[in-house]
Amino acid sequence: MGGKGRGWTLRLVGLLTPITVWLGLFFLVPLLLILAYSFGKSGVYGGITLGFNPGNYLKVFDPLYLEIIIRTFVIAALTTLICFALGYPLAYFITFKGRRWRNALILLVMVPFWTSLLIRAYSWVVILSGNGIANKTLQFLGITDAPVTLIFTSQAVLMGMVYSYLPFMILPLYASLEKFDTRLKEAAKDLGASRWETFWRVTFPLSMPGVIAGSILVFIPSAGEFVIPQLLGGSRTVMTGSLIQSQFGSARDWAFGSALSIMLAALLLAAILFYVRRVGADKLEGV
Repeated sequence: MGGKGRGWTLRLVGLLTPITVWLGLFFLVPLLLILAYSFGKSGVYGGITLGFNPGNYLKVFDPLYLEIIIRTFVIAALTTLICFALGYPLAYFITFKGRRWRNALILLVMVPFWTSLLIRAYSWVVILSGNGIANKTLQFLGITDAPVTLIFTSQAVLMGMVYSYLPFMILPLYASLEKFDTRLKEAAKDLGASRWETFWRVTFPLSMPGVIAGSILVFIPSAGEFVIPQLLGGSRTVMTGSLIQSQFGSARDWAFGSALSIMLAALLLAAILFYVRRVGADKLEGV
């Protein structure tokens, strides 16, 4: 038994070593570098001098930057809520009503993954621009006489993010609902429960692992997104991801950009922990 145990341990170590090295080199080491940079001091023409300068974090509380951070979390939360409102009925339909076309419908949900996020974001620029499809349609229907401002707004950013991250909500919800035992619904009906009572008291509570997983998968990338806000929001709708990118790029303030990155990561982690604890960590089993 001792030899077999040692052999199993060695095989486990052999399997875990590559992924541990990979995560250490490409996740932990860069994260530690960003943390070190966040306490440094940026040079006038770029570069950074390491040290201990907590003023980078205090700068985050400037009203201008606080407004951007609050806007980021509001848009990310709205994106998550809209994705849930659109994704849950679709996942429910695919699971319980569209059995014959289930594979085809799941394939259609996954089709956007075959195209780059950048290309999908640019497609919204074409749709929402002054001479784009949306404005042409509004003028053709007589709703407007001239092009209206659809792009470079918070609404445009929200539409682009919902479109991009909706599959991340649908797939976990489908995976959770697909495991649902339909006999529970039949039992609820036999006990006199209506369709709505059956849904709210049986189906929805048992699908909470998918709701939690989908919410996390949508909220985290939405809060850190910078491509979509850059293309659809412009300078009018700056989000934290765009601000961080500009600090490392045109502003050349690596120290402040690093402090923003650490603050965003900490806020996201705190929000996720609060959400999971509020809902109940035990419901994450089976995700």
